[in-house]
Amino acid sequence: MVWFANVEVKRVLHDSIRRREFLKQLALASTATLGMGAPRPLSASEKVVHPQPRADSCILIWLAGGMAAPDTFDPKLYTPFEVGLPVEKMVSTFPAIDTAVDNIKICKGLENIAGVMDRATLIRSAVQPDLGSILHSRHQYHWHTGYVPPQTVACPHLGSWMAKVLGPLNPVMPAFVNIGQRLEGVGEKEELKAFTTAGFFGSEFGPMNLPYPDEAAKSVMPPAGMSSQRFANRDRLFRKLVDQSPQRDFASDYHQQSMLRAMDKAYRLLSSEDRVAFEIHQEPKESYEKYDTSRFGRGCLLARRMVESGARFVEVTTEYVPFLHFDTHAEGHTTMARMHGEIDRPIAQLILDLESRKLLDRTLVIIASEFSRDAIIEGKPGSNANDQATHKVDTVTEMKHYGLHRHFTGGTSVVMFGGGVKKGLLYGSTAPERPLLAIEDPVSVTDLHATIMTAMGISPKTGFDVEARPFYVTEDGKGVGVTDIFA
Repeated sequence: MVWFANVEVKRVLHDSIRRREFLKQLALASTATLGMGAPRPLSASEKVVHPQPRADSCILIWLAGGMAAPDTFDPKLYTPFEVGLPVEKMVSTFPAIDTAVDNIKICKGLENIAGVMDRATLIRSAVQPDLGSILHSRHQYHWHTGYVPPQTVACPHLGSWMAKVLGPLNPVMPAFVNIGQRLEGVGEKEELKAFTTAGFFGSEFGPMNLPYPDEAAKSVMPPAGMSSQRFANRDRLFRKLVDQSPQRDFASDYHQQSMLRAMDKAYRLLSSEDRVAFEIHQEPKESYEKYDTSRFGRGCLLARRMVESGARFVEVTTEYVPFLHFDTHAEGHTTMARMHGEIDRPIAQLILDLESRKLLDRTLVIIASEFSRDAIIEGKPGSNANDQATHKVDTVTEMKHYGLHRHFTGGTSVVMFGGGVKKGLLYGSTAPERPLLAIEDPVSVTDLHATIMTAMGISPKTGFDVEARPFYVTEDGKGVGVTDIFA
């Protein structure tokens, strides 16, 4: 079993919105990356001083598909459903509710999260660039790697940067775990694989992919009935097979050795008692039921158990599948109400559990999505992006028209808990009326990444030499952390 499943190809997105064009670049990008030598830290003249870490672990709660901020963490004017409602007046479709912080309100349906907002910093002014095509694949690649595709190399995921620079907390546990996202059998699977990878860092720093939390334990168990001797023999023969595979004809020695080191880590985990962390059904019934709202909810439970056992970075997602979950092109309000029910209790319980276990202060928990949504604007004012909404009407005549259907990049929300961030802080704001642009303290993806890395004790200027080209953890090393949010 090798959890770093994307070793066979290192992918890069093409600048076209056509998947066919993306696939044309796949083989070239794959071969180029595998043929690279070892990435090396930049020379002594470019060395940087890392900040004091505020967190040891990071959990990214990824609300995949474009979480509508006006219907979650940034409520605006509420307009209830009514036949004949002009779409231009539809800004928030859920009323605001009080939270544990006097000056912070969020949307109805998130009552449990409202109860723990006094542990959080709420950034309401995150912004995304207009990439010409407001596509999930491009924006998700940008958010997860810090770089806009296409690139000449396969960019590492944020989790891989942490695994590479910080190393493991527990040498037996995978440093990077990805929970809830299928990479096979779903739409845009190739695009998803493009950023769910360690890129040029090599397989050993890639994710252990666990799409089904309920089945996580199976991924760390030898086949039933297999003796320890046979298991060891199978590992030895598998190593020999990999070492002699045709891949050696185009893979560098570094990537070949990285693959073998990944296998070694996997073998140690399968032979370790630490694998009990993957068995979420061993959780006490009362605790398990608090998370048992959906696959995502059970993923939050698994994420907590991973961090407890020494995982460095864990991403848990509602999963991106086109036109499902937070991709609310159709039935926007109805779908959002369902998603509230899936995420509210597990996220709040994760925070409470980490706190009760004395782990929250040293764990940075981030809630984010690739962009927000609006009822009538695609991208942001002035964008020439193609409108992908399925319901293009001026007046609400059916419930399916009620909700936020269009991609919006001018302002969205990010929530952070633990990891040294201030408690009960509201940072930045968006306009009270459409267009809901960030009007106070905008935070770019680059600066958001710098903030995350600063919390983890990684300088935003950290870089490696990749084939004689400097490559940084934030784009060109220019990210500036938002230090005002730290206590």
